[in-house]
Amino acid sequence: MMQSDHESSGRNPTPTEGRPGYNAREIAVPSTIAITLRNTLVHYFRKMRATTISPPRVSPSEILWSWVGGFCGIGAVSFINFNLIEKTDLLMVIGSFGASAVLIYGVIHSDLAQPRNLVGGHIVSAITGVTAYKMLHPYLWLAAAVAVATAIAAMHATRTAHPPGGATALIAVIGSAKVHALGYLYVILPAGLGATVMLVVALLVNNIPNTRKYPRFWY
Repeated sequence: MMQSDHESSGRNPTPTEGRPGYNAREIAVPSTIAITLRNTLVHYFRKMRATTISPPRVSPSEILWSWVGGFCGIGAVSFINFNLIEKTDLLMVIGSFGASAVLIYGVIHSDLAQPRNLVGGHIVSAITGVTAYKMLHPYLWLAAAVAVATAIAAMHATRTAHPPGGATALIAVIGSAKVHALGYLYVILPAGLGATVMLVVALLVNNIPNTRKYPRFWY
Protein backbone atom coordinates (compact mmCIF):
# COMPACT_ATOMS: atom_id res chain seq x y z
CA MET A 1 0.00 0.00 0.00
CA MET A 2 1.45 3.46 -1.04
CA GLN A 3 2.20 6.03 1.64
CA SER A 4 0.91 9.58 1.26
CA ASP A 5 3.36 12.50 0.96
CA HIS A 6 2.61 13.49 4.56
CA GLU A 7 3.28 10.00 5.87
CA SER A 8 6.53 9.69 3.91
CA SER A 9 7.73 13.09 5.11
CA GLY A 10 7.13 12.15 8.70
CA ARG A 11 4.89 15.19 9.50
CA ASN A 12 1.19 15.54 10.16
CA PRO A 13 -0.87 17.34 7.48
CA THR A 14 -2.23 20.77 8.38
CA PRO A 15 -6.00 21.23 8.55
CA THR A 16 -5.90 23.01 5.19
CA GLU A 17 -3.78 20.31 3.59
CA GLY A 18 -5.97 17.61 5.00
CA ARG A 19 -9.20 18.82 3.41
CA PRO A 20 -10.51 16.95 0.36
CA GLY A 21 -9.32 18.30 -2.98
CA TYR A 22 -6.46 20.28 -1.45
CA ASN A 23 -4.21 21.97 -4.02
CA ALA A 24 -1.08 23.91 -3.03
CA ARG A 25 -1.66 26.36 -5.90
CA GLU A 26 -4.86 27.57 -4.21
CA ILE A 27 -2.65 28.98 -1.44
CA ALA A 28 0.30 30.07 -3.58
CA VAL A 29 -1.66 32.24 -6.06
CA PRO A 30 -3.33 34.58 -3.49
CA SER A 31 -0.02 34.81 -1.66
CA THR A 32 1.77 35.86 -4.85
CA ILE A 33 -0.88 38.49 -5.58
CA ALA A 34 -0.57 39.90 -2.06
CA ILE A 35 3.22 40.15 -2.33
CA THR A 36 3.00 41.83 -5.75
CA LEU A 37 0.42 44.32 -4.50
CA ARG A 38 2.50 45.13 -1.44
CA ASN A 39 5.64 45.71 -3.51
CA THR A 40 3.71 47.89 -5.95
CA LEU A 41 2.32 50.06 -3.16
CA VAL A 42 5.72 50.38 -1.48
CA HIS A 43 7.27 51.50 -4.78
CA TYR A 44 4.37 53.90 -5.40
CA PHE A 45 4.68 55.68 -2.05
CA ARG A 46 8.48 55.77 -2.21
CA LYS A 47 8.14 57.90 -5.35
CA MET A 48 6.65 60.62 -3.13
CA ARG A 49 9.90 61.07 -1.25
CA ALA A 50 11.84 64.21 -2.22
CA THR A 51 15.03 63.74 -4.21
CA THR A 52 16.56 67.17 -3.68
CA ILE A 53 16.18 70.37 -1.64
CA SER A 54 14.43 73.64 -2.47
CA PRO A 55 16.41 76.16 -4.55
CA PRO A 56 18.32 79.00 -2.86
CA ARG A 57 16.79 82.42 -2.29
CA VAL A 58 17.10 84.78 -5.26
CA SER A 59 19.15 87.97 -5.04
CA PRO A 60 17.68 91.28 -3.79
CA SER A 61 18.06 92.66 -7.33
CA GLU A 62 16.00 89.78 -8.73
CA ILE A 63 13.33 90.38 -6.11
CA LEU A 64 13.21 94.09 -6.96
CA TRP A 65 12.87 93.60 -10.71
CA SER A 66 10.26 90.89 -10.23
CA TRP A 67 8.24 93.39 -8.19
CA VAL A 68 8.67 96.13 -10.79
CA GLY A 69 7.58 93.79 -13.58
CA GLY A 70 4.57 92.51 -11.66
CA PHE A 71 3.49 96.04 -10.77
CA CYS A 72 3.82 97.36 -14.30
CA GLY A 73 2.26 94.33 -15.99
CA ILE A 74 -0.81 94.02 -13.80
CA GLY A 75 -1.01 97.81 -13.60
CA ALA A 76 -1.19 98.05 -17.39
CA VAL A 77 -4.03 95.57 -17.89
CA SER A 78 -5.87 96.87 -14.83
CA PHE A 79 -5.64 100.47 -16.07
CA ILE A 80 -7.14 99.46 -19.40
CA ASN A 81 -9.86 97.45 -17.68
CA PHE A 82 -10.93 100.05 -15.10
CA ASN A 83 -10.34 103.25 -17.04
CA LEU A 84 -10.85 102.50 -20.72
CA ILE A 85 -13.35 99.66 -21.06
CA GLU A 86 -15.06 99.49 -17.67
CA LYS A 87 -18.34 100.89 -19.01
CA THR A 88 -18.43 98.34 -21.83
CA ASP A 89 -19.22 94.64 -21.77
CA LEU A 90 -15.55 93.81 -22.25
CA LEU A 91 -12.87 92.65 -19.81
CA MET A 92 -9.10 93.00 -19.74
CA VAL A 93 -8.27 91.43 -16.37
CA ILE A 94 -8.84 87.85 -15.24
CA GLY A 95 -7.46 86.13 -12.18
CA SER A 96 -5.11 83.89 -14.13
CA PHE A 97 -3.05 86.94 -15.15
CA GLY A 98 -1.81 87.18 -11.57
CA ALA A 99 -0.28 83.71 -11.90
CA SER A 100 1.19 84.64 -15.29
CA ALA A 101 2.85 87.65 -13.69
CA VAL A 102 4.72 85.40 -11.27
CA LEU A 103 6.18 83.48 -14.21
CA ILE A 104 6.96 86.19 -16.75
CA TYR A 105 8.34 88.71 -14.24
CA GLY A 106 9.61 86.46 -11.46
CA VAL A 107 10.77 83.23 -13.13
CA ILE A 108 11.72 84.56 -16.55
CA HIS A 109 14.06 81.71 -17.49
CA SER A 110 11.38 79.06 -17.15
CA ASP A 111 10.14 77.42 -20.34
CA LEU A 112 6.64 78.10 -19.05
CA ALA A 113 7.28 81.86 -19.01
CA GLN A 114 8.28 82.33 -22.65
CA PRO A 115 6.12 84.31 -25.14
CA ARG A 116 4.84 81.25 -26.99
CA ASN A 117 3.67 79.71 -23.73
CA LEU A 118 2.25 82.92 -22.28
CA VAL A 119 0.09 84.01 -25.20
CA GLY A 120 -0.50 80.58 -26.72
CA GLY A 121 -1.34 78.99 -23.38
CA HIS A 122 -4.00 81.56 -22.56
CA ILE A 123 -5.55 81.44 -26.05
CA VAL A 124 -5.65 77.64 -26.26
CA SER A 125 -7.08 77.38 -22.75
CA ALA A 126 -9.68 80.07 -23.37
CA ILE A 127 -10.93 78.18 -26.41
CA THR A 128 -11.28 74.94 -24.46
CA GLY A 129 -12.94 76.72 -21.55
CA VAL A 130 -15.56 78.50 -23.63
CA THR A 131 -16.28 75.36 -25.62
CA ALA A 132 -16.70 73.27 -22.47
CA TYR A 133 -19.10 75.83 -21.00
CA LYS A 134 -21.21 76.01 -24.14
CA MET A 135 -21.47 72.24 -24.41
CA LEU A 136 -21.87 71.33 -20.74
CA HIS A 137 -23.15 74.41 -18.87
CA PRO A 138 -26.13 72.53 -17.35
CA TYR A 139 -23.52 70.46 -15.51
CA LEU A 140 -21.00 73.01 -14.26
CA TRP A 141 -18.92 70.52 -12.29
CA LEU A 142 -18.40 68.45 -15.42
CA ALA A 143 -17.80 71.50 -17.61
CA ALA A 144 -15.13 72.75 -15.18
CA ALA A 145 -13.34 69.41 -15.11
CA VAL A 146 -13.46 68.99 -18.88
CA ALA A 147 -12.28 72.57 -19.46
CA VAL A 148 -9.17 72.29 -17.31
CA ALA A 149 -8.26 68.74 -18.31
CA THR A 150 -8.65 69.54 -22.00
CA ALA A 151 -6.68 72.76 -21.62
CA ILE A 152 -3.79 70.79 -20.12
CA ALA A 153 -3.87 68.28 -22.97
CA ALA A 154 -4.20 71.00 -25.63
CA MET A 155 -1.29 72.99 -24.21
CA HIS A 156 0.87 69.88 -24.22
CA ALA A 157 -0.12 69.12 -27.81
CA THR A 158 0.62 72.67 -29.00
CA ARG A 159 3.79 73.12 -26.92
CA THR A 160 2.24 76.09 -25.12
CA ALA A 161 2.20 74.77 -21.55
CA HIS A 162 1.50 77.70 -19.21
CA PRO A 163 0.01 76.77 -15.81
CA PRO A 164 -2.16 79.91 -15.51
CA GLY A 165 -3.89 78.72 -18.68
CA GLY A 166 -5.70 76.15 -16.57
CA ALA A 167 -7.23 79.00 -14.58
CA THR A 168 -8.18 80.81 -17.80
CA ALA A 169 -10.11 77.72 -18.91
CA LEU A 170 -11.76 77.38 -15.50
CA ILE A 171 -12.78 81.05 -15.38
CA ALA A 172 -14.57 80.61 -18.72
CA VAL A 173 -16.79 78.07 -16.96
CA ILE A 174 -17.26 79.41 -13.44
CA GLY A 175 -16.84 83.12 -14.19
CA SER A 176 -19.50 85.81 -13.95
CA ALA A 177 -22.38 86.39 -16.33
CA LYS A 178 -20.21 89.07 -17.97
CA VAL A 179 -17.59 86.45 -18.77
CA HIS A 180 -20.18 84.03 -20.15
CA ALA A 181 -21.75 86.78 -22.27
CA LEU A 182 -18.44 87.26 -24.10
CA GLY A 183 -18.62 83.82 -25.67
CA TYR A 184 -15.64 83.20 -27.92
CA LEU A 185 -14.72 86.89 -27.71
CA TYR A 186 -13.23 85.82 -24.36
CA VAL A 187 -10.44 84.17 -26.37
CA ILE A 188 -9.42 87.53 -27.83
CA LEU A 189 -10.25 89.86 -24.96
CA PRO A 190 -9.18 89.41 -22.22
CA ALA A 191 -7.19 86.20 -22.82
CA GLY A 192 -5.24 87.03 -25.98
CA LEU A 193 -4.86 90.80 -25.82
CA GLY A 194 -4.40 90.88 -22.06
CA ALA A 195 -1.57 88.36 -22.28
CA THR A 196 -0.03 90.36 -25.12
CA VAL A 197 -0.03 93.57 -23.07
CA MET A 198 1.70 91.72 -20.24
CA LEU A 199 4.22 90.32 -22.72
CA VAL A 200 5.11 93.81 -23.97
CA VAL A 201 5.73 94.90 -20.38
CA ALA A 202 7.88 91.81 -19.79
CA LEU A 203 10.02 92.60 -22.85
CA LEU A 204 10.54 96.18 -21.69
CA VAL A 205 11.13 95.59 -17.98
CA ASN A 206 12.97 92.27 -17.96
CA ASN A 207 15.74 93.55 -20.23
CA ILE A 208 16.58 96.67 -18.23
CA PRO A 209 19.04 95.07 -15.75
CA ASN A 210 22.26 93.52 -17.10
CA THR A 211 21.54 90.36 -15.12
CA ARG A 212 18.36 89.61 -17.05
CA LYS A 213 17.57 88.63 -20.64
CA TYR A 214 14.10 87.84 -21.92
CA PRO A 215 12.89 85.84 -23.77
CA ARG A 216 14.85 82.63 -24.12
CA PHE A 217 12.86 81.67 -27.21
CA TRP A 218 9.90 82.95 -29.23
CA TYR A 219 8.62 79.75 -30.79
